[in-house]
Amino acid sequence: MQYNKGYRCVYSLNIHLVLVTKYRRKVINQSILNRLHEIFANTCSKWNAKLTDFNGESDHVHLVIDFPPDVEISKLVNNLKTVSSRLIRKEFAEIINKVYTKPVFWTGAYFVASCGGVTVQQVKQYVDMQTSPTD
Repeated sequence: MQYNKGYRCVYSLNIHLVLVTKYRRKVINQSILNRLHEIFANTCSKWNAKLTDFNGESDHVHLVIDFPPDVEISKLVNNLKTVSSRLIRKEFAEIINKVYTKPVFWTGAYFVASCGGVTVQQVKQYVDMQTSPTD
């Protein structure tokens, strides 16, 4: 397992993020998907995070992001959505404007789950197996 080192911490924090297009409209083509990958990677780097995996379909995308402990997930997600929506609507206006009459791209909600190298059950077993000090 790969760990990151901060000033006063060692960490491995990863999330699986799913973003869905507004009204689940099938508006994402291969060009938009490629551009979204670039936008998400650049935005993550500005947050000292790393986009470790990315893919999607015509109505949603999946991201796996490695991020430092001082980053608030909700703020990172909102920034990813805002930046990508603004740039995609600007750069692919001819496609997006055929589908949406208002300036939207993503739905207001999102899915996020923590992910990593071990399961919650494995962590619980590890914690339970610690030797308690005896007096």
